[in-house]
Amino acid sequence: MTEWITSTMNSLGYLGIGLLMFLENLFPPIPSELIMPLAGFTISQGKMEFTPVILAGVVGTMLGALPWYYVGKLVGEENLKRLANKYGKWISVSSRDIEKVNNWFDKHGDKAVFFGRLVPGIRTLISLPAGISGMHLVPFLLYSTLGTFLWVSLLTYAGYLLGNKYDVIENYIGPVSKIVFVALIVAFIVWVVRKRKTKAR
Repeated sequence: MTEWITSTMNSLGYLGIGLLMFLENLFPPIPSELIMPLAGFTISQGKMEFTPVILAGVVGTMLGALPWYYVGKLVGEENLKRLANKYGKWISVSSRDIEKVNNWFDKHGDKAVFFGRLVPGIRTLISLPAGISGMHLVPFLLYSTLGTFLWVSLLTYAGYLLGNKYDVIENYIGPVSKIVFVALIVAFIVWVVRKRKTKAR
């Protein structure tokens, strides 16, 4: 993975950074925690400059966020409700549950999108509920861009400071991503168990 990322960046330059960040948002296993710090290391070698690197990272990320947003938007709340009414009993999810989640996202969507862009593991996924909840494109792009700019800038600057040890960033952030995923799964299981107990009563 590291060799492929390095090769793409070396051969395509800023376009390579944008392409990698675009793909990272479509396929989460490609880590931004490695792409942008490597770009920062390249800056420290005098081969690239900060502004175009960050711009390429942000533009690539935002282009990659749009497909998931539109998938959510095209599926829509009503279709999800119909699916939940038909198949949701297997995981104890009803159309009412989906409505509650969307109502929550309507109230906190802006903050969820902004902070979601700063959390490994859900950076990509946050676009989906934004689309499903019908969040307008302009605020979605605004808060996504702000969160992405902060994330990309921090990773790039960290890579710049660490130099040829830029890859240690992934070693620290990688486990955080796994913890976030595990926490989400555990939270979901707890929610399902509690819901079933409530129904049993």
